[in-house]
Amino acid sequence: MALSSLVFLCFLLFSHCTAYFPVNGSAAFTYRRRPRVAGHDYRDALSKSILFFEGQRSGKLPPNKRISWRGDSGLSDGSAMHVDLVGGYYDAGDNVKFGFPMAFTTTMLSWSVIEFGGLMKGELQNAKQAIKWATDYLLKATALPDTIFVQVGDAARDHACWERPEDMDTPRTVFKIDRNTPGTEVAAETAAALAAASLVFRKSDRGYSNLLVRRAIRVFQFADKYRGSYSNRLKAYVCPYYCDYSGYQDELLWGAAWLHKATRNPIFLRYIQENGNTLGASETDNTFGWDNKHVGARILLSKSFLVQNLQPLRDYKSHADSYICSVIPGTPFSNAHYTPGGLLYKMSDGNLQYVTSTSFLLATYAKYLSSSHTTVNCGGTIITPRKLKAFAKKQVDYILGDNPMKMSYMVGYGSRYPLRIHHRGSSLPSVKAHPWKLKCYDGFSIMKSLAPNPNILIGAVIGGPDKNDRFPDRRSDYFHSEPATYINAPLVGALAYLAHEFGQL
Repeated sequence: MALSSLVFLCFLLFSHCTAYFPVNGSAAFTYRRRPRVAGHDYRDALSKSILFFEGQRSGKLPPNKRISWRGDSGLSDGSAMHVDLVGGYYDAGDNVKFGFPMAFTTTMLSWSVIEFGGLMKGELQNAKQAIKWATDYLLKATALPDTIFVQVGDAARDHACWERPEDMDTPRTVFKIDRNTPGTEVAAETAAALAAASLVFRKSDRGYSNLLVRRAIRVFQFADKYRGSYSNRLKAYVCPYYCDYSGYQDELLWGAAWLHKATRNPIFLRYIQENGNTLGASETDNTFGWDNKHVGARILLSKSFLVQNLQPLRDYKSHADSYICSVIPGTPFSNAHYTPGGLLYKMSDGNLQYVTSTSFLLATYAKYLSSSHTTVNCGGTIITPRKLKAFAKKQVDYILGDNPMKMSYMVGYGSRYPLRIHHRGSSLPSVKAHPWKLKCYDGFSIMKSLAPNPNILIGAVIGGPDKNDRFPDRRSDYFHSEPATYINAPLVGALAYLAHEFGQL
């Protein structure tokens, strides 16, 4: 069932349903802290994981910036198409603004705050600022009806250079999706990001929150009405960087789930009921990341049944349980792979993105199960909330240094961490240290060198070790050495939970 323009009317009619959101849109939940001795300073890691986003900013940086070696960049972005696309984030170690992973990053940062923002104390404002830096950009990218500007920068040309974002002179080409060039996955993920963020700002800035949710509805309508993958028409520009490999059905379910949560509008519940199976609600995939959102949608929708007792969504508890049983070792249905050191291992390219997203989902689902006093039954093996939290903690602890390499994979945390990350701005001398322009090819001698990066990108979590727990710390090894915003975003929530659980917040 495609959504019609009646969505806006329905939204107004049912707006009274949004009145009760105890903490940033999250259901009331009592956290019981069990003060124990922790092997890690989760509060410090939380602070640094949020600070990382300031190092990824594009646009005009504020006077109170906390990463001194970064400067303004991309100040004419969008001018090629006579639109303002200044701002947003660079996704990883390059200087391109990819809309698909940026939107997912925004959704996950928002979900982290929705579920655990009440525990973040002094870091909550920093987390909200990180979200707003993204949503301000996404509002610009979606300003025109039935159009979304999904990328700024020619990725092939950008990757052929090794230069600071402050110096970049590669083409800032703008790519868009519209009625004739659909991109359902990007549009639906953008709708999810705007809807989730609207919950974050609902109490602190109601006007901004309303703007976000109205835009989310309009963008989702566009995603649903004009279906097609952006990887088809824009393949030459978005692939192989952020091709859509899983199809756009997962994003439609995910986007509808977030709009259901943000609006409490029955039209979105009906959409999920009528389209859930077609969109893959019951599929058995267990990978959650910037490309595939099925698992995240199942966990999110399970809350409506577990915590709010919304009976039409009761099947999502079993869908979520199936995911849990597939990922927890020792259950009859477990099919996940782990390194000898105990790290969840999905793939060689940026594996820690799946570790952080899984850790977040497990901590979040444990919260839902605790609220409803339920467990997960995996063929007779009972998985309790405590076991889920212990598993999430083990994965986070591995990232922070409890691993065979005895190395933290978060830059700037602990006494030993990666020194040569695959990141242009971090690896090249800052504008302050070297005010003269570094041209396209000037930086490659540094990129290929063994010298440590001169600028520490505090809080950056990189791709991580290989399947045998090895990590060579080579700048050219982008599979393992490159950080990304979507690696950090779900970790923010997991770290907030752990910092509180161990009495550090």
